[in-house]
Amino acid sequence: MLMKLSYYPGCTAHSTAIEYEKSIKAVFDILGVETEEIEDWNCCGSGPTKNISEDLVINLSARNIKIAEEVGKDLLVPCAGCFSSLKKSEWSLKDPKKKPQIESILDFKYKGSIKIKYILDIFREIGVKTIKERVTKPLTHINAVCYYGCAILRPSEVVEFDNPENPRIMDEIMKAVGVNVLEWPCRVDCCGGDAALTNPILASKLINKLISYAKEAGADCIITSCGLCQANIDTKQNLEEPLPVLYFTELIGEAFGLEGTSKWFSKHIIDPSQLVKGI
Repeated sequence: MLMKLSYYPGCTAHSTAIEYEKSIKAVFDILGVETEEIEDWNCCGSGPTKNISEDLVINLSARNIKIAEEVGKDLLVPCAGCFSSLKKSEWSLKDPKKKPQIESILDFKYKGSIKIKYILDIFREIGVKTIKERVTKPLTHINAVCYYGCAILRPSEVVEFDNPENPRIMDEIMKAVGVNVLEWPCRVDCCGGDAALTNPILASKLINKLISYAKEAGADCIITSCGLCQANIDTKQNLEEPLPVLYFTELIGEAFGLEGTSKWFSKHIIDPSQLVKGI
Protein backbone atom coordinates (compact mmCIF):
# COMPACT_ATOMS: atom_id res chain seq x y z
CA MET A 1 0.00 0.00 0.00
CA LEU A 2 1.49 3.30 -1.14
CA MET A 3 -0.45 5.54 1.26
CA LYS A 4 -3.47 5.59 3.58
CA LEU A 5 -5.68 8.66 3.84
CA SER A 6 -8.87 9.87 5.43
CA TYR A 7 -11.41 10.88 2.81
CA TYR A 8 -13.88 13.76 2.77
CA PRO A 9 -16.15 13.25 -0.27
CA GLY A 10 -18.29 16.36 0.02
CA CYS A 11 -21.86 16.44 -1.27
CA THR A 12 -21.22 16.19 -5.01
CA ALA A 13 -19.10 13.03 -4.91
CA HIS A 14 -22.17 11.05 -3.91
CA SER A 15 -24.49 12.78 -6.36
CA THR A 16 -23.78 14.99 -9.39
CA ALA A 17 -20.10 14.03 -9.60
CA ILE A 18 -20.43 10.36 -8.76
CA GLU A 19 -18.45 9.38 -11.87
CA TYR A 20 -15.58 11.44 -10.48
CA GLU A 21 -15.57 9.55 -7.20
CA LYS A 22 -15.83 6.17 -8.93
CA SER A 23 -12.91 6.99 -11.22
CA ILE A 24 -10.81 8.20 -8.27
CA LYS A 25 -11.36 5.00 -6.31
CA ALA A 26 -10.76 2.77 -9.32
CA VAL A 27 -7.46 4.48 -10.13
CA PHE A 28 -6.40 4.48 -6.47
CA ASP A 29 -6.91 0.69 -6.37
CA ILE A 30 -4.30 0.36 -9.10
CA LEU A 31 -1.90 2.84 -7.53
CA GLY A 32 -2.13 1.46 -4.00
CA VAL A 33 -3.88 4.35 -2.27
CA GLU A 34 -6.31 3.40 0.50
CA THR A 35 -8.98 5.87 1.60
CA GLU A 36 -11.40 5.76 4.51
CA GLU A 37 -14.38 8.10 4.49
CA ILE A 38 -14.59 10.05 7.75
CA GLU A 39 -17.72 9.28 9.74
CA ASP A 40 -20.59 11.71 10.20
CA TRP A 41 -19.08 14.38 7.96
CA ASN A 42 -21.18 17.42 7.07
CA CYS A 43 -21.44 19.89 4.20
CA CYS A 44 -18.37 22.13 3.99
CA GLY A 45 -20.54 25.23 3.74
CA SER A 46 -19.45 26.27 0.25
CA GLY A 47 -21.78 27.91 -2.24
CA PRO A 48 -24.78 29.87 -0.93
CA THR A 49 -23.84 29.39 2.73
CA LYS A 50 -21.12 32.01 2.56
CA ASN A 51 -23.70 34.57 1.50
CA ILE A 52 -25.53 33.95 4.77
CA SER A 53 -22.59 33.76 7.15
CA GLU A 54 -18.85 33.43 6.59
CA ASP A 55 -18.51 32.24 10.19
CA LEU A 56 -20.96 29.43 9.50
CA VAL A 57 -18.78 28.23 6.60
CA ILE A 58 -15.69 28.31 8.83
CA ASN A 59 -17.40 26.35 11.61
CA LEU A 60 -18.97 23.76 9.31
CA SER A 61 -15.60 22.96 7.78
CA ALA A 62 -13.87 23.10 11.17
CA ARG A 63 -16.15 20.31 12.35
CA ASN A 64 -14.89 18.10 9.51
CA ILE A 65 -11.30 18.97 10.45
CA LYS A 66 -12.11 18.00 14.05
CA ILE A 67 -13.35 14.57 12.90
CA ALA A 68 -10.30 14.06 10.68
CA GLU A 69 -7.92 14.95 13.52
CA GLU A 70 -9.58 12.32 15.68
CA VAL A 71 -8.83 9.72 12.98
CA GLY A 72 -5.26 10.95 12.68
CA LYS A 73 -4.63 10.59 8.94
CA ASP A 74 -4.13 13.31 6.33
CA LEU A 75 -7.44 14.32 4.75
CA LEU A 76 -8.00 13.84 1.01
CA VAL A 77 -10.50 16.23 -0.59
CA PRO A 78 -11.55 15.64 -4.24
CA CYS A 79 -13.88 18.65 -4.54
CA ALA A 80 -12.33 22.03 -5.32
CA GLY A 81 -15.03 23.96 -3.44
CA CYS A 82 -14.73 21.72 -0.38
CA PHE A 83 -10.94 22.01 -0.47
CA SER A 84 -11.23 25.79 -0.52
CA SER A 85 -13.67 25.82 2.41
CA LEU A 86 -11.57 23.45 4.50
CA LYS A 87 -8.37 25.39 3.85
CA LYS A 88 -10.09 28.68 4.81
CA SER A 89 -11.27 27.05 8.01
CA GLU A 90 -7.76 25.73 8.69
CA TRP A 91 -6.43 29.26 8.11
CA SER A 92 -8.83 30.59 10.74
CA LEU A 93 -7.93 27.84 13.19
CA LYS A 94 -4.30 28.92 12.89
CA ASP A 95 -5.27 32.50 13.74
CA PRO A 96 -4.82 33.06 17.53
CA LYS A 97 -7.68 35.57 17.49
CA LYS A 98 -10.22 33.29 15.76
CA LYS A 99 -9.14 29.88 17.07
CA PRO A 100 -10.64 30.11 20.62
CA GLN A 101 -14.12 30.98 19.35
CA ILE A 102 -14.18 28.11 16.83
CA GLU A 103 -12.89 25.66 19.45
CA SER A 104 -15.54 26.83 21.91
CA ILE A 105 -18.39 26.40 19.42
CA LEU A 106 -17.24 22.90 18.40
CA ASP A 107 -15.88 21.80 21.79
CA PHE A 108 -12.45 20.66 20.64
CA LYS A 109 -8.80 21.66 20.69
CA TYR A 110 -7.24 22.16 17.27
CA LYS A 111 -3.83 20.52 17.04
CA GLY A 112 -2.91 21.00 13.40
CA SER A 113 -1.95 17.33 13.33
CA ILE A 114 -3.19 16.52 9.82
CA LYS A 115 -2.71 17.95 6.34
CA ILE A 116 -5.61 18.82 4.07
CA LYS A 117 -4.71 17.56 0.62
CA TYR A 118 -6.37 18.21 -2.70
CA ILE A 119 -6.74 15.27 -5.08
CA LEU A 120 -4.05 16.60 -7.44
CA ASP A 121 -1.61 16.78 -4.52
CA ILE A 122 -1.95 13.03 -4.08
CA PHE A 123 -1.08 12.31 -7.70
CA ARG A 124 1.89 14.64 -7.46
CA GLU A 125 3.11 12.63 -4.47
CA ILE A 126 2.56 9.36 -6.32
CA GLY A 127 4.71 10.76 -9.11
CA VAL A 128 4.65 10.90 -12.88
CA LYS A 129 7.03 7.94 -13.15
CA THR A 130 4.71 5.63 -11.20
CA ILE A 131 1.69 6.76 -13.22
CA LYS A 132 3.52 6.14 -16.51
CA GLU A 133 4.44 2.62 -15.42
CA ARG A 134 0.73 1.72 -15.09
CA VAL A 135 -0.33 2.98 -18.53
CA THR A 136 -1.44 0.25 -20.96
CA LYS A 137 -3.35 2.45 -23.43
CA PRO A 138 -1.55 5.77 -24.02
CA LEU A 139 -4.06 8.48 -24.92
CA THR A 140 -1.93 10.04 -27.64
CA HIS A 141 -4.99 10.67 -29.83
CA ILE A 142 -6.45 13.20 -27.38
CA ASN A 143 -5.68 16.92 -27.69
CA ALA A 144 -6.76 18.69 -24.52
CA VAL A 145 -6.47 21.78 -22.36
CA CYS A 146 -6.28 21.51 -18.57
CA TYR A 147 -8.68 23.73 -16.68
CA TYR A 148 -7.99 24.50 -13.00
CA GLY A 149 -10.61 27.15 -12.28
CA CYS A 150 -10.61 29.39 -9.21
CA ALA A 151 -11.30 27.53 -5.98
CA ILE A 152 -8.10 25.50 -5.62
CA LEU A 153 -5.85 28.47 -6.38
CA ARG A 154 -7.18 31.56 -4.64
CA PRO A 155 -6.38 33.05 -2.22
CA SER A 156 -2.99 31.46 -2.75
CA GLU A 157 -1.66 32.11 0.77
CA VAL A 158 -4.62 30.16 2.19
CA VAL A 159 -4.98 27.21 -0.18
CA GLU A 160 -1.21 26.79 -0.73
CA PHE A 161 -1.66 24.94 -3.99
CA ASP A 162 0.67 25.10 -6.99
CA ASN A 163 1.38 28.34 -8.87
CA PRO A 164 -1.84 30.41 -8.62
CA GLU A 165 -1.25 32.10 -11.98
CA ASN A 166 0.25 29.21 -13.92
CA PRO A 167 -0.54 25.82 -12.32
CA ARG A 168 0.99 22.77 -13.98
CA ILE A 169 0.24 19.70 -11.85
CA MET A 170 -2.66 18.43 -13.95
CA ASP A 171 -0.76 19.10 -17.18
CA GLU A 172 2.11 16.86 -16.07
CA ILE A 173 -0.24 14.08 -14.94
CA MET A 174 -2.11 14.12 -18.25
CA LYS A 175 1.12 14.10 -20.23
CA ALA A 176 2.13 11.01 -18.26
CA VAL A 177 -0.83 9.08 -19.69
CA GLY A 178 -0.10 10.26 -23.24
CA VAL A 179 -2.51 13.18 -23.65
CA ASN A 180 -1.30 15.97 -25.93
CA VAL A 181 -1.72 18.87 -23.48
CA LEU A 182 -2.05 22.23 -25.20
CA GLU A 183 -1.26 25.73 -23.98
CA TRP A 184 -4.12 28.20 -23.56
CA PRO A 185 -4.76 31.45 -21.64
CA CYS A 186 -7.81 30.40 -19.59
CA ARG A 187 -6.50 27.71 -17.25
CA VAL A 188 -7.32 29.76 -14.11
CA ASP A 189 -10.33 31.76 -15.38
CA CYS A 190 -13.74 31.49 -13.71
CA CYS A 191 -16.51 29.29 -15.16
CA GLY A 192 -19.19 31.28 -13.35
CA GLY A 193 -19.36 28.98 -10.33
CA ASP A 194 -22.59 29.36 -8.38
CA ALA A 195 -23.63 32.16 -10.74
CA ALA A 196 -24.79 29.37 -13.05
CA LEU A 197 -27.87 29.29 -10.80
CA THR A 198 -28.23 32.97 -9.91
CA ASN A 199 -27.03 34.63 -13.11
CA PRO A 200 -27.08 32.03 -15.91
CA ILE A 201 -26.56 34.62 -18.65
CA LEU A 202 -23.24 35.71 -17.11
CA ALA A 203 -22.21 32.10 -16.49
CA SER A 204 -23.00 31.13 -20.07
CA LYS A 205 -20.90 34.04 -21.34
CA LEU A 206 -17.91 32.96 -19.22
CA ILE A 207 -18.29 29.31 -20.17
CA ASN A 208 -18.51 29.91 -23.89
CA LYS A 209 -15.44 32.14 -23.68
CA LEU A 210 -13.59 29.11 -22.27
CA ILE A 211 -14.90 26.90 -25.07
CA SER A 212 -13.87 29.38 -27.74
CA TYR A 213 -10.32 29.66 -26.40
CA ALA A 214 -10.02 25.88 -25.98
CA LYS A 215 -11.03 25.35 -29.59
CA GLU A 216 -8.68 28.07 -30.76
CA ALA A 217 -5.86 26.21 -28.99
CA GLY A 218 -6.79 23.06 -30.95
CA ALA A 219 -8.39 21.10 -28.11
CA ASP A 220 -11.04 18.47 -28.63
CA CYS A 221 -11.86 18.31 -24.91
CA ILE A 222 -11.36 20.10 -21.60
CA ILE A 223 -9.92 18.34 -18.55
CA THR A 224 -10.72 19.42 -15.02
CA SER A 225 -10.62 18.28 -11.39
CA CYS A 226 -13.56 20.38 -10.17
CA GLY A 227 -17.09 18.99 -9.99
CA LEU A 228 -18.77 22.39 -10.29
CA CYS A 229 -16.59 23.43 -13.23
CA GLN A 230 -17.32 20.15 -14.98
CA ALA A 231 -21.07 20.46 -14.43
CA ASN A 232 -21.20 24.10 -15.54
CA ILE A 233 -19.16 23.69 -18.71
CA ASP A 234 -20.77 20.36 -19.57
CA THR A 235 -24.33 21.71 -19.36
CA LYS A 236 -24.17 25.35 -20.42
CA GLN A 237 -22.34 25.38 -23.74
CA ASN A 238 -24.37 26.93 -26.55
CA LEU A 239 -22.00 26.49 -29.47
CA GLU A 240 -22.83 24.26 -32.41
CA GLU A 241 -19.93 21.91 -31.73
CA PRO A 242 -19.58 21.59 -27.95
CA LEU A 243 -16.50 20.12 -26.29
CA PRO A 244 -16.61 17.19 -23.85
CA VAL A 245 -15.46 18.01 -20.31
CA LEU A 246 -13.66 15.15 -18.54
CA TYR A 247 -12.31 14.55 -15.07
CA PHE A 248 -8.58 13.88 -15.14
CA THR A 249 -9.09 10.65 -13.20
CA GLU A 250 -11.45 9.32 -15.88
CA LEU A 251 -8.65 9.63 -18.43
CA ILE A 252 -6.14 8.01 -16.09
CA GLY A 253 -8.54 5.08 -15.69
CA GLU A 254 -8.90 4.76 -19.46
CA ALA A 255 -5.12 4.89 -19.92
CA PHE A 256 -4.73 2.18 -17.26
CA GLY A 257 -7.08 -0.02 -19.28
CA LEU A 258 -9.69 -0.24 -16.52
CA GLU A 259 -13.05 -1.83 -17.23
CA GLY A 260 -16.22 0.17 -16.72
CA THR A 261 -14.95 3.56 -17.89
CA SER A 262 -17.89 3.79 -20.30
CA LYS A 263 -20.22 3.93 -17.29
CA TRP A 264 -18.43 7.06 -16.11
CA PHE A 265 -18.66 8.67 -19.54
CA SER A 266 -22.41 7.92 -19.74
CA LYS A 267 -22.96 10.35 -16.85
CA HIS A 268 -21.81 13.27 -18.99
CA ILE A 269 -24.20 15.54 -20.87
CA ILE A 270 -21.75 15.88 -23.76
CA ASP A 271 -20.73 12.30 -24.51
CA PRO A 272 -16.92 11.92 -24.48
CA SER A 273 -16.82 8.17 -25.14
CA GLN A 274 -16.03 8.24 -28.87
CA LEU A 275 -13.28 10.79 -28.38
CA VAL A 276 -11.70 8.86 -25.51
CA LYS A 277 -11.93 5.54 -27.33
CA GLY A 278 -10.29 7.08 -30.39
CA ILE A 279 -13.27 6.61 -32.70
